[in-house]
Amino acid sequence: MGQGVDRGSSALPLRNSRRSLLRLGAVVAGGAMLGKAERAAGETSPPGEPEWSQTIGAGVVDRPYGKPSEFEKDVIRRDVPWLTASKESSVSFTPLQSLNGIITPNGLFFERFHAGRVDVDPRQHRLLIHGLVERPLVLTMDDIMRFPSVSRIHFIECPANGGMEWREAQLNSLQFTHGMIGCAEWTGVALSTLLGEVGLKKEAKWVMVEGADAARMNRSLPLAKCLDDCLIVYGQNGEALRPEQGYPLRILVPGWEGNVSVKWLRRIKVGDAPWYSREETSKYTELMPDGKARGFTWVNEAKSVITFPCPEKPVAAPGLYEIRGLAWSGHGKIKQVDVSYDGGVNWQTAQLHEPILSKALTRFALPWRWGGKPALLQSRAIDDTGFVQPTIAQLRQVRGTNPIYHNNSIQTWQVKPDGSVFDVQLG
Repeated sequence: MGQGVDRGSSALPLRNSRRSLLRLGAVVAGGAMLGKAERAAGETSPPGEPEWSQTIGAGVVDRPYGKPSEFEKDVIRRDVPWLTASKESSVSFTPLQSLNGIITPNGLFFERFHAGRVDVDPRQHRLLIHGLVERPLVLTMDDIMRFPSVSRIHFIECPANGGMEWREAQLNSLQFTHGMIGCAEWTGVALSTLLGEVGLKKEAKWVMVEGADAARMNRSLPLAKCLDDCLIVYGQNGEALRPEQGYPLRILVPGWEGNVSVKWLRRIKVGDAPWYSREETSKYTELMPDGKARGFTWVNEAKSVITFPCPEKPVAAPGLYEIRGLAWSGHGKIKQVDVSYDGGVNWQTAQLHEPILSKALTRFALPWRWGGKPALLQSRAIDDTGFVQPTIAQLRQVRGTNPIYHNNSIQTWQVKPDGSVFDVQLG
């Protein structure tokens, strides 16, 4: 794969700031960046007197819980009906193409259920901590709220995000290829605090977490990870967890596959070995070309995707644009994102937008002057461990085409001369 910078490429140099980008847009022949937008001369205010500027709006009691504008009604989670046997064991996808910033609104954060959404009464909910501990405890929600609180921003990504693309490109949609992810500010108690409260016996090496849903979803976690950065959370983006996100309590395991962040958390058991539960034997393992299965593949490795342009957000007309996207890594912070306009032959380094946080979504952007010719857009993330996002061909060389999990390959968007965008794969 070529690593050089194409001096004849349509990319703008990184030294262009946002101010210079706008200035350049104003002087491009025909005002290419503005396209067909109206250009007023001598106007002191926008033309016309629309209805909404001449009538009194609704009062404060009209909407006690805020809702999006009616003009954003299409910005919703969506599902793929044929993906699973039923909606009770299915997934909905975050509309990444319509979001701004790195925080996913609670109402748009993707859902994944194994036995449907559970509605739990917090007054009756209990958390049991037992096993290889000195002082087993049963905690109420009020008890948990009394412990010192922690707030951190992290992503959660289903390991099947992109799983339908292992064999070929088949979903012409950013929402469906990459929408099993969301990023939020989580508030709760450090798991290390709770484990310190019960006291760990010297034989303790593993922790099993279990949910209160009908599937009794449970996973084994190494004790070292639990003591490092895991949280027991009750808040998301400033409010209580939504029921689809595990209200009133879930565990958050930063950077690791989403299924280990068990929702509706009811039990934590400490042991000396993993439990090899249903979800870590028959599920969430990867069948390798030699017939063996890879298990405990927890970490979501470095990944990125261009969110504009994309199939849902095509290019309107030739002119100056800003390519935008998101990058993330379960190992830590994003260090660099490169963008290619020609399918990976040449690369330009994009600008990373603050904040750049560990195990959180990171925004990137790069000015792009599109002249109406075909393009193959790609982004490639590099994290602070030096891990470089691979191509799908590189992944297949190691893992074949049987897996459905941990597809962190480079995404290719094909831009056609009419501005439409399609999901493709390069051999």
